[in-house]
This record gives sequence, C-alpha cells and structure tokens, in this order.
Amino acid sequence: MSSAVRVLCLCLSLLLLLAVPPAATAAERWSLAPLGGGRPSFYGEGPAGTVLEDTVSVTNRSDVPVTVRLRATGVRFVDGTVRVPARTRADVPFTVTVPAADRTVEIVARDPDGDERRVRVQLRATVPELSALTVEHVRVSGDRIEYELVNRGTTPLTPKLAVHADGVLGRVLERAPRTLPVDLPPGSRTKLDEPWLDRPALDAVDVRLTVTAAGGVSDTAVASARFVPWGEVTGVAGALVAVGAFFAVWRRRRGEPYGGEAADAGQPPYREAELTGART
Repeated sequence: MSSAVRVLCLCLSLLLLLAVPPAATAAERWSLAPLGGGRPSFYGEGPAGTVLEDTVSVTNRSDVPVTVRLRATGVRFVDGTVRVPARTRADVPFTVTVPAADRTVEIVARDPDGDERRVRVQLRATVPELSALTVEHVRVSGDRIEYELVNRGTTPLTPKLAVHADGVLGRVLERAPRTLPVDLPPGSRTKLDEPWLDRPALDAVDVRLTVTAAGGVSDTAVASARFVPWGEVTGVAGALVAVGAFFAVWRRRRGEPYGGEAADAGQPPYREAELTGART
C-alpha cells in the first residue's frame, strides 16, 4: 500500500469517528440545582416554625427522557417523582419548615440507573432580640454581699451594678453604678460577690442591688441583715449573770437561821429536865 493510500484511509477513519457523537456520561445526562442559576445551594432563615418555599430544577441534557425521584428530610415536594423530556428542564416547587435550631439537609434526586444528584438546603432559625436580666439570691455573708445574675434574654449582656444599704440611722453604704467585669451569654447564670469590709458592727440593714444593661433592662433585689457583736454581747451577759448570782447568794445568807435573835424568834424556850432522885 502506498503512502497516499494509507493517508487516505487514516483520514476516512477520523471522519467516521467525528461523525459518531460520544455517549453522554452520567453527569452530563441530567443535573440538579436551585432554580434561577448562580446558587450552589438553598438558604433560608426565619423564626422557628416558619414555612419557606423554593424550587429545585432537574435539567435533562440527553436525547431521551429521564425520570428522577426526589427526597429530603423535612422537605415536601409538589411532585416527588418527575419525568423530564429530552433536552428540557423540570422545575419542582417545595416547602420546608424552619426548625428550632440551625440545620442542613440535602435534596437527593435518583434516576432508575441509580445515579444521584444532591443539593444542600441550609436553614437558620432566627429569634427576636430580647434583653432581660435578673438579680437573685442576694445575701450578706460575713464581709461580702453575695448574689447571682441571670440573663433571661436572647442577647449577650454586660451588666452594671449599684449597691445601697440603709441601717436604723440611715444610709450606711452607697456605691454608684459600675460595669462588672463579666459577659453574660443568653440563658447563663453567674454567681458574684461584693466586698463590704467596713460594714457596721451593730445595726439592722437592708441591702439593695440594682443591675442594668444595654437595651433598657434593669432589676433590683433586696436582702436584710443584722449585725451583732456576739463576742462582746456574750461577755456583758456573762458579767450580768455573775452579778445577779452574787446578790442572790448575799441575800440568802442574810436570811439563813444560823442562831441569834433571828433564829430564836417565834420559838418556845427550851428547858432541860433535872434529875432529883425522886420516885414516882
């Protein structure tokens, strides 16, 4: 065979190969994506329980129809089984409910050959911003004022604290509001205390704590305390008891019948019988 004939046969073989279209791969036959293009996945947010609506598209690029079945946890499709004609696209609406916490699910499409396509659905549960703060379990222990702060809202808080205490004769403690070195996450409870080194030695006081934070939140709690110097009181009481005992003994001794006029008063005279030797 001459060189010219070999070249001609090679050209004919190449023409035949180009004339036959290659078989489409599984990935090229059909695809799954959010409607509208440009979105790699679905995203939705709202308060828990909100029902969101969107649409997923099945695109058939092949020359034959394709049937796919759609499934996803928590997702409801208008039609879970879709037959897509050749070289067309089917748009399938669906609804999904926002859960109580952030969550990600997948929409899965599967054809009769077992080929699958997946697309993510990201759901974010939003909650209304609410600031709420309480001060609880206030008590005076020794030279400290103990208390607890509770963030009952949905936003982080940095609280301020003011301290006041009134005794029998008036104000005994006054501390202006100051920012505490703590951050309170939503739902947290924190135990704190305030030093009170110069507290009264003898008084009955009412301690009032007022906490405030951003968002206009505030709360006040009051606790009562009694300060008594028990060591000194015990010493005085002991001295009084000793003095009372001394006077009781002294008075008793003054009235005891140990002889003398006081002992003989009101008693008949005592006479002894004499022995005379007489017989009766």
